Amino acid sequence: MVRFAPFAAAVAYRAASSEAFAPASSQIRTQRLTSAANQVVAAPIASSPTLLSDMLTQTELPEKLYLPKEKEAAKVLGGVKIGNRKLTVITGASSGLGLNCAVALSKTGRHFVVMAVRDVEKGKRVAKEMGMPDNSYVVMKLELGSLQSVRDFVYNLKAFKSARPVDNLICNAAVYKPTDPEPAWTDDGFEQSMGINHFGHFLLANLMVDDMAKAKDARMCIVGSITGNTNTVGGGLVYPRADLGNLQGFEQGAKEPVAMADGKPFFGAKAYKDSKVCNMMTVSELHRRYHDSTGISFSSMYPGCIAETSLFREKRPWFRKAFPWFMKYVTGGYVGMEEAGERLAQVVDDPNCAKSDVYWSWNGGAQQVGRWSEDGKPKGAGGSGGEIFENAQSDAVRDRDVAKKMWDLSVEACGMEGKDLPKAAMAP
Repeated sequence: MVRFAPFAAAVAYRAASSEAFAPASSQIRTQRLTSAANQVVAAPIASSPTLLSDMLTQTELPEKLYLPKEKEAAKVLGGVKIGNRKLTVITGASSGLGLNCAVALSKTGRHFVVMAVRDVEKGKRVAKEMGMPDNSYVVMKLELGSLQSVRDFVYNLKAFKSARPVDNLICNAAVYKPTDPEPAWTDDGFEQSMGINHFGHFLLANLMVDDMAKAKDARMCIVGSITGNTNTVGGGLVYPRADLGNLQGFEQGAKEPVAMADGKPFFGAKAYKDSKVCNMMTVSELHRRYHDSTGISFSSMYPGCIAETSLFREKRPWFRKAFPWFMKYVTGGYVGMEEAGERLAQVVDDPNCAKSDVYWSWNGGAQQVGRWSEDGKPKGAGGSGGEIFENAQSDAVRDRDVAKKMWDLSVEACGMEGKDLPKAAMAP
């Protein structure tokens, strides 16, 4: 069995990751489309009949992500359906990690799942296709690219559940657009990666704190990423690195034409990484401000590298075949979609995961390239298998001064007033 030296493997990982972010051909144009994973990706425009057929299964994003006519009528009398089960809300639950987490939780019999999704009809369809029990979930409209939609969702959620509190909130939905040459904007004028991944979830989390404070063993998890942690192989060795700078972009309002947190020119891959830093900082700030007074456990997690995600659908066929193999047998970071969903479900279901201000990981957490194992699959890089543990975040993520500044500027950018902020006692 060939043993891979950490340095050589790390270099190879960087090269492959860079290839992942390169368009399949410099000769084709790209347009923004909504992928099957409810993510915004760049897809090629070509004359190939097969490619065109694939593209016709996708829907082009409108100029506005959320229109008044799309406001969903509130569902009521949900308390009867929920029963004695825990009420768990998952954003981005119509595909990928969020869907597999919803499936895992629904089949335990201990959770009633609210699938908070952009496309309600798609959410209903995939829930049935995945075999989720009929009485285990409800699908509700949530467009994180619109702060008004976030507020409408919270209103409808409260109408549905009545006085019963939410037990768990999983902020999972995200967009990732490393190949886009120019920024796209949310309805509120934020660059979409930051607007959807961070600002939308930031408002949602704040609006839910007081309600969740009424629940026993309430947990709020915002999905993180190694790409936002510079103390990992993926975050430290793969260009570009996450860097919020001094939040100059946030200071300017974080709205069009300002596309980046640090105020610099748009860079799609970095915009995603920066949003993940903000996600993990938000968790730490929520814990510091509200854990003691509410009892809510705030956490983040990294599920492993889901190398077969539809995110790479526009890449060359050889790359789509090679990348999962590379992550399995070289870096050891590969994890399948079902297992990743089970990992996310564990964070809110396992009694051992009740601790607050934790960044959960498995199998080494991608702090290093995997070590050789007799089964040919390197171990210790966050991939399949292994036990859950409390991982360490980078110094940049744990920077208290920057985190506080990020929080204050996010409140301002989202236009949050007294009614939007938790009434729970805040730690000094």
